[in-house]
Amino acid sequence: MTGRNEQLKDLAMKEIEAQRKTVESDHRRSAFHLMPPVGLLNDPNGFIQWKGVYHVFFQWMPFKTDHGAKFWGHYTSTDLINWELAPIALAPGDWYDKNGCYSGSAVVSQDKLMLFYTGNVKDEQGNRETYQCLAESEDGIHFDKKGVVLNLSEGYTPHFRDPKVWQHLDKWYMVVGTQNLNEEGRVALFESTNLKDWTLKGDVTASGEEPIGDLGFMWECPDLFELDGKDILLFSPQGLKPEGYLYQNVYQTGYLSGEMNYVSGKMNHGSFTELDRGFEFYAPQTTLDENGRRLMIGWMGVPEQGEEHHPTIEHKWIHMLTIPRELHYEGDKLIQRPVKELEAMRQNELKKEITLSNEEKAWEEFHGTTYELLLHVQKVESSFAVNFRNNAEMMYDADKGILTFKRKSFVDGKDESRSCSIDEVHNLRFYVDSSSIEVFVNDGEEVFTSRFFPEEHDVSLTFNGNGFVDVKATKWLLEAK
Repeated sequence: MTGRNEQLKDLAMKEIEAQRKTVESDHRRSAFHLMPPVGLLNDPNGFIQWKGVYHVFFQWMPFKTDHGAKFWGHYTSTDLINWELAPIALAPGDWYDKNGCYSGSAVVSQDKLMLFYTGNVKDEQGNRETYQCLAESEDGIHFDKKGVVLNLSEGYTPHFRDPKVWQHLDKWYMVVGTQNLNEEGRVALFESTNLKDWTLKGDVTASGEEPIGDLGFMWECPDLFELDGKDILLFSPQGLKPEGYLYQNVYQTGYLSGEMNYVSGKMNHGSFTELDRGFEFYAPQTTLDENGRRLMIGWMGVPEQGEEHHPTIEHKWIHMLTIPRELHYEGDKLIQRPVKELEAMRQNELKKEITLSNEEKAWEEFHGTTYELLLHVQKVESSFAVNFRNNAEMMYDADKGILTFKRKSFVDGKDESRSCSIDEVHNLRFYVDSSSIEVFVNDGEEVFTSRFFPEEHDVSLTFNGNGFVDVKATKWLLEAK
């Protein structure tokens, strides 16, 4: 560890202390989501459970609410609810990562926690160099950088990053998000027996291949894993154009499902499926925990999508991570469900049958800023809507089979929406925080993840029905211990 790394970590810690009161005074700060102690947070990194402790590292710029030479911040938890800020894991203090310790992953080998990440380097003209790097820890808290383990391979541009490492049988594998020299997105696969020497096997798959066709100029944050008898490749392509309700954000996240051939290094897969229907979801990462569950956490943000307009910037912080979700593959679809541990946050259960007939109703006991709301939809003749603090709304149009999440834009205050077609809505589960909403439709068949920024004094929750509506509602206040 060089002196420069320690110096940078010390400066970051001082920034946390200097801005603590400013951050904590924001009514929009999270009650149960991971957010930065100060500055900007983006991709979750190194998500893993080791010796009973969950670790989530995160891309972090402590000195401003904009992107730059990233650190790896670090949270730990034993229950996926209560998280503690751990010492800074990585700082951009070496020649091979001086412009940022970019995203990566974690594995356990020889009783050590091993972090793989991308070292970002730029010269005075802005030309990029990229290195895949390794850091090790014996206690899961203090990390010793080991330097570069993989240089840029021939045939790819320096946009070559976000290594995800895992073990299959007796070998280690790494996928890296990248583009070829024609600036077409792809995922490169490497193989190793010792985590230090890596051999390129080729592209797992790429833009232009069947049946996905043209799929953007860069693929970020790949994650390849087996789930319920299928191999899943999760990644975030950049450069997709909107198609109907699809690809409405600046950049997207989605997956391919099929079969991975570890001998050829190729994946036989179907078409690309977008993973989240909301405004803010990007760069998710999964892990297999000690209970055999495939868990996922994502970034509740999108690069270059109005970031400079987030109102939390005035309180010296921006962005947060999603709640942890358990993944399953059911009916040719990736299903996302909130992890069961979150139920321990529930307080003050309230049950009510809501019947509406061409009317809007509000009950004071449903008002609030931080809660879980579960709606079992019994009957909707025409349409049904739930409005959150006069700033966001989820509406189901039963006649057209369309589910829509609408909010007031934090850029210009105008209404904006995201939608999906759906045959029938059986239930809606909302995790509502002070400035975010995560909606799980039909037990995770569809998910909408979004930020919203209502007025502090407005805590309303209202229900609206066209035609006759019958919904059974259960609400819990949410409180981390």
